[in-house]
Amino acid sequence: MVSAAAPAQFPADRGVEVAFAGRSNAGKSSAINAIVARRALARASKTPGRTRLINFFSLSAQARLVDLPGYGYASAPERERRTWPALMEALRRRAALRGVFLIVDARRGIGAGDQALIEWASGQRVHVLLSKSDKLSRNEARRTLSAAAAMLGPGATVQLFSAHTGAGVEQAQHTLGAWLEAHGSDPAERSEE
Repeated sequence: MVSAAAPAQFPADRGVEVAFAGRSNAGKSSAINAIVARRALARASKTPGRTRLINFFSLSAQARLVDLPGYGYASAPERERRTWPALMEALRRRAALRGVFLIVDARRGIGAGDQALIEWASGQRVHVLLSKSDKLSRNEARRTLSAAAAMLGPGATVQLFSAHTGAGVEQAQHTLGAWLEAHGSDPAERSEE
């Protein structure tokens, strides 16, 4: 739909939006593509910090995904980075925002930036995807999931996820679908930027 560099460029605040956030290079774009079953909806890159604007993707007339810039990597010019807090605050105040998927590299665990994002999303549903879980052994994955659930407490839900192998994709689609259900959007429906 639109890549917004300022709140005035956001789409009209109606319908429902679900945001996708995460540390740079955590696998956010790959997760979005896997969940909506599109190969290149969100542009994935091995270079951290590629997403610099807030990107809105239409799932239906009244449902959108919002791809947020990654945090924890400062490849963008300082002038550009200074605009991000105002953008994030404007997004947080939107009535359409109904939840946040937080993408966390399972090998790194939940860090300070992730916790700050959860605090920012206070009052919203938060679902954590422990991405790249295919790179962990079964025992490591189980311990990582248990540690994340204990750290998050009742304020967020968490699951293992791998865009590469498809592990956890169906569960994530179900969560997204439940959040969008009132608006009749199918997360695997063809989407357009």
